[in-house]
Amino acid sequence: MIDPRLQTLRVLSERGTVTATAEALHLTPSTVSQQLRQLSARLGVELLVPQGRRVRLTPAAWALVGHADALFARWEEARADLAGYTDQVAGRLRMTGVATAITGVIAPAAERLRRELPRLHVEISEDPGENRFELLLAGRADIAVVIPAPDGPPVADIRFTQQPVLREPQDLLVPAGHPFAARAAEGVELAEAGDEIWIRAGDPADQHQLLLAACASAGFTPRTCHHAVDWYAIAALVAHGFGICLLPRLAPVPGDCPVVRVPLRGNPVPVRRFVAAVRRGSERQPPVARGLAALRATADERAAKGA
Repeated sequence: MIDPRLQTLRVLSERGTVTATAEALHLTPSTVSQQLRQLSARLGVELLVPQGRRVRLTPAAWALVGHADALFARWEEARADLAGYTDQVAGRLRMTGVATAITGVIAPAAERLRRELPRLHVEISEDPGENRFELLLAGRADIAVVIPAPDGPPVADIRFTQQPVLREPQDLLVPAGHPFAARAAEGVELAEAGDEIWIRAGDPADQHQLLLAACASAGFTPRTCHHAVDWYAIAALVAHGFGICLLPRLAPVPGDCPVVRVPLRGNPVPVRRFVAAVRRGSERQPPVARGLAALRATADERAAKGA
């Protein structure tokens, strides 16, 4: 078994503070500090040094984190090998993702798993504002359906395995009286919206990053003023003239709200690319493997229907 204090150090290397690490691991800050002091004493090297009100990992600590990442990946592989000696897929599978990922692939995939594997209990959580890679690292999720961000882990990161799942085009959401609303049939180019006021709509961990990247590719920086996560609240802000926003194709538009969905055309057309991420090595564990397969099958069905 791997010393659990190594996991605490790994999470601290991501979160940056003892308090945030404790929150991620559902521990108290004093427990986190005690674990790290014990680990330092056990290894005979200094792992942390004070830096103002925070702590900084020493070079020895960073070296240890690299070894710990490799150890945990091998441990996930060992669990997968041991699972091969059982004849049923059972237990718990925790899946997390943005709201439209839940709508488009996670909920249908979970329903498929419920039919095929009655002994597998699937838990779904949206976790808005959370870093879903950190949820994987902390063991609070098994599969995260995420939108790759510029500051996210690269595909080669030894801690995670990332697999493409789904591509989702983005539309514009504008008030019913907006000039773009009259062009809903033909669509507009994103560059035409450079002078608009924008609402930071959706999950701040990825949807806002997509807005910034898409607008930069179109040659402008969006002027953002308001922020909301719930798409019904976002639609109300748009309807009352507080700005326009990018709207994922899978996101609902309230039928009683005076807003119009306007397709984007030309180049670039922003597209969200959903990736299923797991802890490296865990992809062969039966619950995770079947969960990934269900996500791919659901996404393939949507693509076949042109959804």
